[in-house]
Amino acid sequence: MDTSIEGVILTDLKRIPHPKGDIYHGLKKNEDSFNGFGESYFSFINYGEIKAWKRHFKMICNIVVPIGKIEFALYDLREKSATKGKFMKIELGEENYKRITIPPGIWYGFKGLGSNNMLHNLANIEHDPEEQENVKIGTFKNLKW
Repeated sequence: MDTSIEGVILTDLKRIPHPKGDIYHGLKKNEDSFNGFGESYFSFINYGEIKAWKRHFKMICNIVVPIGKIEFALYDLREKSATKGKFMKIELGEENYKRITIPPGIWYGFKGLGSNNMLHNLANIEHDPEEQENVKIGTFKNLKW
């Protein structure tokens, strides 16, 4: 497990080879990063495109990238965080198959690095548009993608 921002968890996941198609683990309820189940969704991102910035007020995101390669950028602006002001980047995908757990309050975005990229979010609560905030990519002037 590797964390650069307080509360962000990177978990190595199993990829089990199978002659008829590999099996990719996602999340088990007995793991520390499991905080209940609210919804599961998939999101595609095209090569070179960036979806940023977003933060949740309550939702805990458990994201895996079973197809392609996606670069995640996270920015901690939480007032009471020991890592306030810290920026973190990580590439996840088929070659670096891990789950990233993003707690509430962390700004994050992602960029498609492969030709076909898909992420899966196993969130602890259902989507609620009032529970999140989105800002434009250039909002944080000190951060370069």
